[in-house]
Amino acid sequence: MSDTCWHRGPAERLTYHPAVPSDVSAQIAAVMPEMVRAAASRAELRRFLARTETVVQRARLTPQRYDLLLAVGAADARGGVAVGELAATLQMRQTAMTELVNRAEASGLIERHPSPTDGRVRLVRLTAEGADRLLQAFRELRADRDALWAAFAELDRAFRQT
Repeated sequence: MSDTCWHRGPAERLTYHPAVPSDVSAQIAAVMPEMVRAAASRAELRRFLARTETVVQRARLTPQRYDLLLAVGAADARGGVAVGELAATLQMRQTAMTELVNRAEASGLIERHPSPTDGRVRLVRLTAEGADRLLQAFRELRADRDALWAAFAELDRAFRQT
């Protein structure tokens, strides 16, 4: 058994690729259905994120600001959300989140107000402009969200049948 492989590459040139050791092949084969599912899930997610980027630009937002407005909007029923909670929700360092909030506030998309229960904390909430832009993008992405959930459900169903 050879430990090397030759394949035709771009412009029909032969390229050298070391063969995958058989123990590695066996390990990969053991998780192949789950690996295929993971790859397909990530591909669906990448398609959704690319579409989101296009849509949010039409709403004059960056993807990062859209994520911020979405998180703030989701907390609207609670009267706002603290910057620390936003940082945790969006998996950002608090200093980076503070900068993002400062820029969004300067752009008139969000505002800060004192917490009714803790005077040391300021809560973030949407302005009318922020809500308008968020809703513009959010509504346009409805079918894309539905397609993403459906794709994940189908991948899950197919995986459970294997």
